[in-house]
Amino acid sequence: MKLKHSGAQMDALKKVLRYIQKYRFSLILSILFSAVTVALTLYVPILVGDAIDYIIGEGKVAFGSIKNLLIEISVIVVITALLQWIVNTINNKITYHVIRDVRNEAFQKIEVLPLKYIDSHSQGEIVSRVIADVDQFADGLLMGFTQLFTGVVTILGTLVFMLTVNVGITFVVVLLTPLSLVVANFIAKRTYKMFRLQSETRGEQTALIDEMISNQKVVQAFSHEDETLEQFDEINERLEKCSLKAIFFSSITNPSTRFINSVVYAAVGLTGALAAIGGSITVGGLSCFLSYANQYTKPFNEISGVVTELQNALACAARIFDLIEEEPQVPEAENAKELLNPQGNVELDHVAFSYTPYRKLIEDFNLSVKPGQRVAIVGPTGCGKTTVINLLMRFYDVDQGSIRVEGTDIRNMTRHSLRRNYGMVLQDTWLKEGTIRENIVMGKPDATEEEVIAAAKASHAHSFIKRLPQGYDTVIQEDGGSLSQGQKQLLCITRVMLCLPPMLILDEATSSIDTRTEIKIQEAFARLMKGRTSFIVAHRLSTIREADVILVMKDGNIIEQGNHKELLEKNGFYAKLYNSQFAK
Repeated sequence: MKLKHSGAQMDALKKVLRYIQKYRFSLILSILFSAVTVALTLYVPILVGDAIDYIIGEGKVAFGSIKNLLIEISVIVVITALLQWIVNTINNKITYHVIRDVRNEAFQKIEVLPLKYIDSHSQGEIVSRVIADVDQFADGLLMGFTQLFTGVVTILGTLVFMLTVNVGITFVVVLLTPLSLVVANFIAKRTYKMFRLQSETRGEQTALIDEMISNQKVVQAFSHEDETLEQFDEINERLEKCSLKAIFFSSITNPSTRFINSVVYAAVGLTGALAAIGGSITVGGLSCFLSYANQYTKPFNEISGVVTELQNALACAARIFDLIEEEPQVPEAENAKELLNPQGNVELDHVAFSYTPYRKLIEDFNLSVKPGQRVAIVGPTGCGKTTVINLLMRFYDVDQGSIRVEGTDIRNMTRHSLRRNYGMVLQDTWLKEGTIRENIVMGKPDATEEEVIAAAKASHAHSFIKRLPQGYDTVIQEDGGSLSQGQKQLLCITRVMLCLPPMLILDEATSSIDTRTEIKIQEAFARLMKGRTSFIVAHRLSTIREADVILVMKDGNIIEQGNHKELLEKNGFYAKLYNSQFAK
């Protein structure tokens, strides 16, 4: 298990470095300025030591030399501060450019992910990866840039300066240093797994909150508040435990290394004092060495903190990279054709499909639809009605068999041209933030004002639109905002009326509309469907009496087929469904 997590860390680190590589010039500049900053910082203790040595005794102080040294120290400090500000600016720029690139790539991947991924992962969990995990990753990356490079250069530089002052005391420091590394490494190995678990649990919590907020009415309608609170408490407790463990181990890293560093400092002080008594080092030199010992051990504290923070950052990075590296939807075929001016010939030939391999849904589905036919699909919930619509629109690809439009397999034509020739009105409405007009012309951006109004009148939406504060220029929020469900559905119907595509898909298209308006819209649909191939999914069987072909589905198979009259005469499953709705 440890090897697995170590491999995952290295894999995530390599991917992070690939993103950073684009900004290697800025990175080299940052390292160069960091090295200069460290060199100047380490040069100051030498000057301070020299100043101390100029204080020989009472009445024997070389004030002129000390003054010159103090001026030199002041200039060095100002230059160091300026360089440090430049380094921090560069590091911030690199970090947030990398984060921008990661988020852009993640969002671009979401745009091309297959629907099966979106269906199998909660929205909150995906949002958590793109927002919270990337923020955590940014914090760790920024800390790595600002402290890791500077710390490493400080350690190497300090060693060189200490060797020039006294080799023996330097040997004592180097001998005790591995203790700090051993302690930091011991703790760091145990933090990655805990931070990864913390990140996953946080995503689970975000998903639950997102789901409950977006479905608050449903929760309250079914009095599910107590169960939801219990579920939240359970996730919250798990998050508390894994967060506590992660933070505990990360928080003991710094005190542990500080203790080791104090031991090193005490050893340097003791050996340095003995050396000063023996005359092998001056008091100023000892002061300089103690300053170096402190500066040498300090980066180990910072690096241990950085390593701990990087555990969290890499755990979060691994989750966002998992999303980025998800398999996209099947790309278009190289020789994919454009579907132009279809007549409405649709064939499903021995189609088999299931969402999961271990649970079969549609098997050996055959259907041939001629231009202008109205095909109704009915059956109990879960029988595969909406799945057929998903396959026709190629939101999912069939596992076996083929779906052909005008004799061409839909896998050999572009998705855009296929979907452009279908008009869809679903029970779930599709509206975006913008004006009423922008939502209507979504499928036909170049439509004229007269065409928009004519479509709205045909769908009986014109009257309610005119009553809105700004009419067609009224701005609505995402998913319709304050509009009623029926009004939102009328806008979706208007959109189809405007485009007049050659093929239609109506999935419970009038489920949220009052009976009087529904009768009028059914008349409009009848005119719209004339000469167009139409697929109608309905639970209210009264709406499909005029269909040319009614497919009765059960468990993914067509068990009956015919028109309304023929199916009633068979007195089979359809007759039972119909009579259950209209029984006296």
